[in-house]
Amino acid sequence: MENKPVNPVYKYTKRVVVLVIASLIMAFNIKSFVNTAELYPGGFTGLAVLLQRIAKAYFNTELPYSALYYPLNCIPIYIGFKYIGKKYTFFSLMVVIMTGAFTDLLPTVVITYDPLLLSIFGGILSGLGGVLCYWNDANGGGTDFIATWLSIRRKVDSFNIIMGFNILLMIVAGILFGFEKCLYSIIFQYATTQTIHLMYHKYQQNTLIVVTDKPKEIAATIFDRTRHGATILHGEGGFQGQEHTVLYSVVSREETGQVLKLIRECDKKAFVNVFRTEQVKGEFYQKPAD
Repeated sequence: MENKPVNPVYKYTKRVVVLVIASLIMAFNIKSFVNTAELYPGGFTGLAVLLQRIAKAYFNTELPYSALYYPLNCIPIYIGFKYIGKKYTFFSLMVVIMTGAFTDLLPTVVITYDPLLLSIFGGILSGLGGVLCYWNDANGGGTDFIATWLSIRRKVDSFNIIMGFNILLMIVAGILFGFEKCLYSIIFQYATTQTIHLMYHKYQQNTLIVVTDKPKEIAATIFDRTRHGATILHGEGGFQGQEHTVLYSVVSREETGQVLKLIRECDKKAFVNVFRTEQVKGEFYQKPAD
């Protein structure tokens, strides 16, 4: 059964509404969790917060968050428009603008002064805001653009680069304002990363081993729906010595459920083994950013 086309007005209205909610979540998180506990988030958000605190502590100047966050995002947004995708970058730019504005406009609501609770739940909230953006083909700006560009266009693992940037940020913040808040910030960043990892699977892969009598039909169906190829191998059953055909394929984790359903539709007797893929080298199709 073919999926019914989605009304484009509904699609983009929903996308905008969700991104507004994500921006509110991220702004509320900065005002009520990050600033209350004096934490330093990762990426350009953390850099903007650090610059705010440097201006206040060393120059007695209160700078708006947006006045720092917007200029920092100029180069990443240029990278997005030129190399990633215009619609993707446009909606991400919306998030950057709204998050900066909401952060300056929203009042600070103090939920607790416990730095550990603020670090854990602030990190979860930060991850949730990020996931809402990723689910709707956008991001929160800054290093997200750089990570996407390195992963998709340059085939470079961006994790170590982003981690190195965050470590440098923590070292500078620790030297200027003390390392206790930086240690809590590491908890915050860990909670953020784990939340995203748990809820967003686009750049994670699963390997499928399928024993089937209809390998060509299954391989064609997987390719038509996901643009991922498959390798057909010939094997022999260890118990009865019967010949079997084995199909090997790698798909993204978010597509795995759909692919398993397709396999069952092609061959109800197929034996499928699914296991997590740690790393893929070589060409692996990624759906272009919208």
